[in-house]
Amino acid sequence: MSFGILVSYIILGFTLAAPIGPVNSARLDKGIKNGFWHAWIVGVGSMMADGVFMLMVYLGMVQFLDIPIVQIFLWLFGGFILIYSGFESIKNANTISLTYQRTKDSLFKCFLTGFILSISSPLSILFWLGIYGSVLAKTAQTNGTELLLIYSSMIFLGLTFWDILVAALTTGFRKLLNVKTLIAISVISGASLILFGVYFSYQGIKALI
Repeated sequence: MSFGILVSYIILGFTLAAPIGPVNSARLDKGIKNGFWHAWIVGVGSMMADGVFMLMVYLGMVQFLDIPIVQIFLWLFGGFILIYSGFESIKNANTISLTYQRTKDSLFKCFLTGFILSISSPLSILFWLGIYGSVLAKTAQTNGTELLLIYSSMIFLGLTFWDILVAALTTGFRKLLNVKTLIAISVISGASLILFGVYFSYQGIKALI
């Protein structure tokens, strides 16, 4: 098991979490209005929903990962989802806004906000099926199924790092938090998603040929 491969999965998880969508908007909103722990707990709620989807995909796909046509489908579908998500992140970057009106929400309410925003999105299951399914296919193809849980944990670790970073930005590093910074994050993460998507698509096309 290569350290570089583990880091690449952490970066993938970090990149997947970075586009400024509904969950990240809620993180920023709660953090600005209430502080670090409220922003962090929104992310925890979102990650719990992501964990549910990852578990569903893992349990549903793991027994089929040795079938070449399944691997090809997951590569191509995951590549499409990543490229689409990347372009959406870049396209919507200019719609980001910040408000600084302080209110006081409970931590439980913030947790539910993150969880419900993620679990109720019809695109979430397609997102994780495409991307996480592709990761499972790649890992099974190159390393066998025994390392799937380790690489899955690295993706989740990347999600966790992003959650902590956003929570920190909304408190101790608030001076760095402005619309231009968020637009830059959204564009960079979108470009990263596109690059991952191109790589996944290439692997799928190569396997198909």
